[in-house]
Amino acid sequence: MDPKFPKLDPAGADFWDVRYRERFTPWDAGAVPRQLRDFTARTAPPARVLVPGCGSGHDVRCFAEAGWNVDGIDFSRAALEAAAPVLGPFAGRARFADFFGPEVEAPYELIYERAFLCALPRALWPRWSDRVAQLIPSAGLLAGFFFFDAGVLRGPPFPLDSPAELDELLGDAFARIEDAPVPDSLPVFAGKERWQAWRRK
Repeated sequence: MDPKFPKLDPAGADFWDVRYRERFTPWDAGAVPRQLRDFTARTAPPARVLVPGCGSGHDVRCFAEAGWNVDGIDFSRAALEAAAPVLGPFAGRARFADFFGPEVEAPYELIYERAFLCALPRALWPRWSDRVAQLIPSAGLLAGFFFFDAGVLRGPPFPLDSPAELDELLGDAFARIEDAPVPDSLPVFAGKERWQAWRRK
């Protein structure tokens, strides 16, 4: 049974601070997904990588260990506190910042998506798509994991209703170049997420 939390807006940092401080993080595998390791092994490192909503930092550390210039951000101070021991010598790669704020400056040749879009209430999704298009230059990539579950309105996580909904959000500015099932999903995402990469037009 899930613990009881105060009623807070998931668009605000307080919602996530409470969950990290109570160690209730069912979206956090405590490890790096296989497809990210494969991606870093087969891809030339871009100039700059952004991991928005970096949480406990496992994926940030993976990029850093592969030699990539990674910038992990989160607006939850409790998440960043949880990330510090995970990141160890790479602790400087994660910082307090709002994805939508002026402190996050273009360009990022790669933005990595993992449980960030589905953490955002749907009303923020158009702002998210505008923001990734603003931050990623032509030929840059948006790559990672996208969560689909038709007809589910409550969250977080807030799933995409269908691939067509993601196409509508990204299609004017991006072209999808990779799409594959995810073999090692967490229970909350199992059978409902896809690894995808989108190239900025």
